[in-house]
Amino acid sequence: MRSMPLPILLSFNGGYVYTLSFLALGGLFTAHVTGNFVTLGATVATGSGGTLAKLLALPMFCVIVLLTRVGSTLLKSNGLAVLRPLLLVKLVLLLVVAVLAVFYGPFRNANSGASLAIGMAMIAAMAIQNALHRVHLTKSPPSTLMTGTTTKILLDLADLISRRPVEDVTAAKVRLKRMIFSVIAFASGCALEAGAFVLSPVWCFAVPVFASALAFIAKVETPEGD
Repeated sequence: MRSMPLPILLSFNGGYVYTLSFLALGGLFTAHVTGNFVTLGATVATGSGGTLAKLLALPMFCVIVLLTRVGSTLLKSNGLAVLRPLLLVKLVLLLVVAVLAVFYGPFRNANSGASLAIGMAMIAAMAIQNALHRVHLTKSPPSTLMTGTTTKILLDLADLISRRPVEDVTAAKVRLKRMIFSVIAFASGCALEAGAFVLSPVWCFAVPVFASALAFIAKVETPEGD
C-alpha cells in the first residue's frame, strides 16, 4: 500500500463520495458544490426535496475551507505537521457519516434531519480534501473533479501530436501519466460506489472510511508544511 500515491487514493475517494452523496442524498453534490445550484433549480421545479442541503452546501464548503486554512497556518507556525491532522479530521467526519448511515439509512427523505447532517459532514470532509490537496499536493491533479484535468489531458495530447520542443514533450508526458491515473482512479471510485449502492444503500457509506484510513500509509512526496 505504501507504493500507492496519496493523490491517486484521494481521487478514488473523491469519485466514490461524489457518487455516494448524489445517489443517497437526493442529488446532493459534496465534492463539486457549484453543481448544487443546478440540482437546486431542478429540485424547486420538480419538488423532489433536499432544497435546504443544496442551499447550505456552498456556505458550508467555504467555511470549512477557511477554517482548514487557518488551522493549517496555526499548526505550521507552531512547528507541527499539517497534512496528517487534516487527514485525521477528514477520517473522523467520514466515520461519523458511516455510523449515522447505519442507524438512520437508507435516506428516502432528502429533507430529514439525519440526511441534512450527513450531507453537511460529507461536504466538510470533501472541503478538507480539496484544501489539503491544493496546499500540500500542488503538483498533482485535483482529486474531486475531473473537468479541468480532462481538458489538460487533451491539451497535452495536442502538444504531443503537434511535435512541440523536446522539453515540452517530456513535461507533457509526465503530466499525462499523472493525470490519466487520477481520472482512472476517480472513475473507479464512481463505478464502485454505484455498484455498492445497489448492493447496500447503507453499508456503502463504510468504504470512504477505509479509503481515508489507508491515506495514512499511502506514498506522499514532500508535502508542503510537513
